[in-house]
Amino acid sequence: MLLLEVISGERLPKPDKGKMRFHKIANVNKALDFICSKGVKLVSIGAEEIVDGNVKMTLGMIWTIILRFAIQDISVEETSAKEGLLLWCQRKTAPYRNVNVQNFHISWKDGLALCALIHRHRPDLIDYSKLRKDDPIGNLNTAFEVAEKFLDIPKMLDAEDIVNTPKPDEKAIMTYVSCFYHAFAGAEQAETAANRICKVLAVNQENEKLMEEYEKLASELLEWIRRTIPWLENRAAEQTMRAMQQKLEDFRDYRRIHKPPRVQEKCQLEINFNTLQTKLRLSNRPAFMPSEGKMVSDIANAWKGLEQVEKGYEEWLLTEIRRLERLDHLAEKFKQKCAMHESWTGGKEDLLSQKDYESASLMEIRALMRKHEAFESDLAAHQDRVEQIAAIAQELNELDYHDAATVNARCQGICDQWDNLGTLTQKRRDSLERVEKLWETIDQLYLEFAKRAAPFNNWMDGAMEDLQDMFIVHSIEEIQSLITAHDQFKATLPEADKERMATMGIHNEILKIAQTYGIKLSGINPYTTLSPQDISTKWDTVKHLVPLRDQMLQEEVARQQANERLRRQFAAQANIIGPWIQTKMEEISHVSVDIAGSLEEQMNSLKQYEQNIINYKSNIDKLEGDHQLSQESLIFDNKHTNYTMEHVRVGWEQLLTTIARTINEVENQILTRDAKGISQEQLNEFRASFNHFDRKRNGMMDPDDFRACLISMGYDLGEVEFARIMTLVDPNNTGVVTFQAFIDFMTRETAETDTAEQVMASFKILASDKNYITVDELRRELPPEQAEYCISRMTRFVGSDCPSGALDYISFSSALYGESDL
Repeated sequence: MLLLEVISGERLPKPDKGKMRFHKIANVNKALDFICSKGVKLVSIGAEEIVDGNVKMTLGMIWTIILRFAIQDISVEETSAKEGLLLWCQRKTAPYRNVNVQNFHISWKDGLALCALIHRHRPDLIDYSKLRKDDPIGNLNTAFEVAEKFLDIPKMLDAEDIVNTPKPDEKAIMTYVSCFYHAFAGAEQAETAANRICKVLAVNQENEKLMEEYEKLASELLEWIRRTIPWLENRAAEQTMRAMQQKLEDFRDYRRIHKPPRVQEKCQLEINFNTLQTKLRLSNRPAFMPSEGKMVSDIANAWKGLEQVEKGYEEWLLTEIRRLERLDHLAEKFKQKCAMHESWTGGKEDLLSQKDYESASLMEIRALMRKHEAFESDLAAHQDRVEQIAAIAQELNELDYHDAATVNARCQGICDQWDNLGTLTQKRRDSLERVEKLWETIDQLYLEFAKRAAPFNNWMDGAMEDLQDMFIVHSIEEIQSLITAHDQFKATLPEADKERMATMGIHNEILKIAQTYGIKLSGINPYTTLSPQDISTKWDTVKHLVPLRDQMLQEEVARQQANERLRRQFAAQANIIGPWIQTKMEEISHVSVDIAGSLEEQMNSLKQYEQNIINYKSNIDKLEGDHQLSQESLIFDNKHTNYTMEHVRVGWEQLLTTIARTINEVENQILTRDAKGISQEQLNEFRASFNHFDRKRNGMMDPDDFRACLISMGYDLGEVEFARIMTLVDPNNTGVVTFQAFIDFMTRETAETDTAEQVMASFKILASDKNYITVDELRRELPPEQAEYCISRMTRFVGSDCPSGALDYISFSSALYGESDL
């Protein structure tokens, strides 16, 4: 309890007197209660263990007391006691060499850290520069002795134990170091006070420096504004554009070079003023009041005045430059227009004074007149330029142009010249109009000749073209149409001759006038390139071409009459042969489906038809000859017949094909009848059924008629069965069933036929019940031709226990009936 009173500086409850065990326990509990009241948690520490002399518990409680009352109160920057003490040691020893405090054990083994703490606060007690890192015991003992002698810190540790222990006891060193913290607490307070004073003085000095800088910058800026405003207020105008442009360039240099630093100074001045006021307010100092006339508002007003004067100066500069620019522009424009006008008028006076119209023809006079009218139009158009020149000269005088005298003299000369041009222009017009009238009569006659000669010449050109035009016709009607048109043309020739005489009369009148008045004609009509000689020559040509055209037309008439005879000759034969072929086709069709008579009788009838057709071939050959003559005469159409040679050829080929196919069908029916044992009555029945359901009478039935035919013959057909039958009678899927296909199907259905199984059974008998057969057996049992046929087509038998060369008769038999590949 006494320890707690000493270390805490507080009074504890009065202890119980007595030396008995319960008295001791009560006193220890009072001490423990005091410790708990200070916020210390005691874990597994009881009064009985302390009284009974438990060394571990006793030492733990003593460390808890030291930690609470000697170390816990240490606080640096709101850290815990241990961390705060470590941070305090690091800051104090940071400037010292060979010292790096990171913990409370090995960082203190060389003693330099303790010596550094003492030297930092009491440099008079230790000469740190003489300490050596390789003498840890000497360093520790020096620190212990100085601390005990001068700082009243008892020697709690042994130098040899610290040096010889790999990791010194952390709690012991922390307790000892805390004594240094408490010993130097007073010195820390003094240092803190000194730092506070230095900080206050530093702030004050910085503020005074800012005040001085503000005053200096404000004075310099106001002085610059005072010197600049008079320069900007100077409005003395220059006489030349170069001088005013130099003023504008100086002003731009002012804006670009001289003013920007002042703008920055003004901005910096305001920033410094605001910063200074903020620092003064934060440090509880009175606000800064600049000297009179140097307030921020004063500087702002002065700056505003500067910018107003600057704006006015810039506007004045631009106005003056525009004025001088206008003057220079007008002067240059005046020179340019004068030069253009003088260039245009050059030589015009001499041109207007010429008398070239005295020896000119009417067309030349009129051309001169049109040229003169064009000049008058051009002259009128240039009137605006003269007026513009005068207006520019007047404006230059009003703007007080420095070279106005030269401008006025040049303008007066142009105006005088313009008046003279007007007079000469009118005189030339009068002369041209007087001479022009003398030629109008002749010119009118030239024009009338041109008007009548041109269409007449065109008519003759068209007539010559028509008379020489190549033509191609294909009928009498077409050539007759051409002859009619030619006769109509010949009827117009007398009227055309009258027009020719009238046109030539105009030319004769021109010659008469020229001879009467002594006018020298150039011989060229200005309105046309046609001459009287041209008209006479073409007229003679037309008269020569008319009989030639008559001859050509008559020759073509003869040719077309010959072609017409060929057409009629071909049509007469074609109109006979075409129907004959059609009739024979129908007769053959009726014979093929006729049930009257036997198949042999039908065959004889068809053979007679075939012979008649062959005998008729000479008619076809004769028609071919007529067709060749028509082609050689370039006859490609024939209105007298609908049959062409191509139609006849195709019909003839179809007739030959039909008779041959029909004969072949009857031959096949005879073969089928004989091979299958079909009677004539059965064949007639099949033919009657087919004819009945051949509704189109073309020798074919469609699938629906075929189905009806089978049903009428007693077949019970489903869809699958009918589809199978259709694949037999129409393997190519043409959509129709021919009579021959119908007969083949009905023959298969009614007659006995061999099967692949029957053929296999026969081969098996020849092979003595083996599944294969040898070459010798085939040659022994079958005729030579059939034996060799089988040997060449049978494949080798594949199996065990068979002789070499054994043949497979089973696959051969299947292939015979289409059940496998042969």
